[in-house]
Amino acid sequence: QVQLVESGGGLVQAGGSMRLSCAASGRTFSNYAMGWFRQAPGKEREFVCAISRSGGSTKYADSVKGRFTISRDNAKNTVYLQVNSLKPEDTAVYYCAAKTSFYSSWYSFTGVEYWGQGTQVTVSS
Repeated sequence: QVQLVESGGGLVQAGGSMRLSCAASGRTFSNYAMGWFRQAPGKEREFVCAISRSGGSTKYADSVKGRFTISRDNAKNTVYLQVNSLKPEDTAVYYCAAKTSFYSSWYSFTGVEYWGQGTQVTVSS
């Protein structure tokens, strides 16, 4: 089992920034590729970005490229999401997720084994 706990969400004005964190415990963190997803009110959960086990490879949804940055610190068992130039449409609950294969599709949630409980990000206009 892997337990994932997100933190760092809150209320921010459009154009602002924040850093989300996801702390993992349980099994070896470096055995898992990590991803961030989000779910806005009334919408389906969607892929945001992902990072490979070593941190050497990343993937981003087109909607966040150039604004969001995913990183990880395997020594601290933590994955981060730096979110910049926030827009009201970024308002959502943000979830981190873990799976063993970075290269399988993240858009269909294929292989996601563990989910965090989510952290709310609200961007005011």
